[in-house]
Amino acid sequence: MTLGRKISIGLIGLVAIPLIVALFLPTQYQVERTIDINKPASEVFDFIRMLKNQDKYSVWAKKDPNMKRIFTGQDGNIGFISRWESSDQEVGTGEQEIKMVNADALEMETELRFIEPMESTERSYMKVSSLDQKKSKVIWGFDGSIPYPSNLICLFMNFDELIGKDFEEGLSNLKVVLER
Repeated sequence: MTLGRKISIGLIGLVAIPLIVALFLPTQYQVERTIDINKPASEVFDFIRMLKNQDKYSVWAKKDPNMKRIFTGQDGNIGFISRWESSDQEVGTGEQEIKMVNADALEMETELRFIEPMESTERSYMKVSSLDQKKSKVIWGFDGSIPYPSNLICLFMNFDELIGKDFEEGLSNLKVVLER
């Protein structure tokens, strides 16, 4: 076998092996964190369903308090959009739209549309349940996706840990705000 052929086979292998590995890696992930808050469930839900209130507990809002904010619609209701624009790469540009609110079940879903630094659309949700008359459990979750072959990044990044720590901090902030 000639040197040129060996180099060609080696280069093909360098490209093919990661692509084959990516076939076996997940393209979906879920991050979910919980916290107990010493407030009635309905009071907690009434607070978190208002997207403008995220500025009081969200880690990303605190990273850039000077980000530009634009609101469209009636906060706390389906169709409300909270748009943000930041020069901070960790915050970026995007918008969050309320897609579902179930006041009886104390749960809501939003669609996160990230524009910069990377484009993607993901689902986020928050659920509140009553632990007793004066105590609630809050669940904050996120469903993400990474298309093939970009899912190779899963070998080097743990999205549950990465996003989860921000959710934990945000929920801790929420607890402080609501328990004042």
